[in-house]
Amino acid sequence: MKPILILFRLVVGVLFIFSGLIKANDPLGLSYKMDEFFEVLHLPFLVPFSLAFSLVMNAFEIIAGFAVLLGYRMRIFSLLLLLLIIFFTFLTGFALFSGLIRECGCFGDCIKLTAEQSFWKDIILLVMIVVIFIYRKRIEPLFSSRATGIIMVLAVLFPILLQWYTLAHLPIVDCLPYKVGNNIEEKMKAPPGSTPDVYETVMIYEKDGKKQEFTVDNYPWQDSTWKYVDRKDKLIKKGNAEPAIKDFILTDFDGNRQNDAVLKETRPVYLLLVRDVSQSGYGWEDKVNALLKQAQEGKVVVFGVTSSNKSDVELFKAQHRVEMPFLQMDGTAIKTAGRSTPCLLLLNNATIKGKWHYNDIP
Repeated sequence: MKPILILFRLVVGVLFIFSGLIKANDPLGLSYKMDEFFEVLHLPFLVPFSLAFSLVMNAFEIIAGFAVLLGYRMRIFSLLLLLLIIFFTFLTGFALFSGLIRECGCFGDCIKLTAEQSFWKDIILLVMIVVIFIYRKRIEPLFSSRATGIIMVLAVLFPILLQWYTLAHLPIVDCLPYKVGNNIEEKMKAPPGSTPDVYETVMIYEKDGKKQEFTVDNYPWQDSTWKYVDRKDKLIKKGNAEPAIKDFILTDFDGNRQNDAVLKETRPVYLLLVRDVSQSGYGWEDKVNALLKQAQEGKVVVFGVTSSNKSDVELFKAQHRVEMPFLQMDGTAIKTAGRSTPCLLLLNNATIKGKWHYNDIP
């Protein structure tokens, strides 16, 4: 039994540390995935706390991983790990069997797993952690109490400092489709010979206490006895690939498409991504105004990109004393492109040449 227990501890410890490190590199990414789960589970009141949950969960995964490897206080950590993996298994099972969430975000954006892969991964981990929990009293510390204590202190401090750094700057390793070096136009194309996923919109209506699913072709829009309840997208045919960038759609405030004004421009183009202008940080204004001066001289092109409305943008421009043209884009796409508000992108012939947190704008 001892060799099996050692193997299980090694696998569980390494996987939890690896998973925690990947997500600690981009804690905002996990918080966005949590927002998706909260909305689907009808728990919108938890959305404001998603970043705090993300920070704590990432740190705990790393700490618990080291605790399992070192054999540190296994009575406590084996129980906490068991509760956590039960929770993870519920979430991945819900994602798989409900079909409402396509990816669980278990390894962030760096290693994307399907809902099915995530679920079975958690089932295997659940079995291993149950064994560790049952035989927890047989597990002895790997090192002396002093050495173990030092390593555990470092295991606590490291994820705290790592996540502080990535929030104050940008992820150290950028796994997003908008990373430096990627060409946006190329990433908007599906791989040659690939077929996309095919989804069908399902409308859910209720009548006499019974719910029934309809398609957009046969839903009872003329029958007032049916009450609309919800809608969802059901996967009816799984494709073998899809574009890395699917939602880069820029418009002006009148709804006119402006992608070509950015992607076809031969001069360097700076995009100041400000998803929600009411949540923008400060301290970047002088640097952006320096860029705007270059734009007035015809050297570069500068656009603001936001999901906010025109009146809010005008207020934002007045408050921050920056005068630039703004374009609109979906908020989810902006969150994917940049992990700070604002975040500055530099494009050259549609290729991303630079990307900066507002604290680091050159």
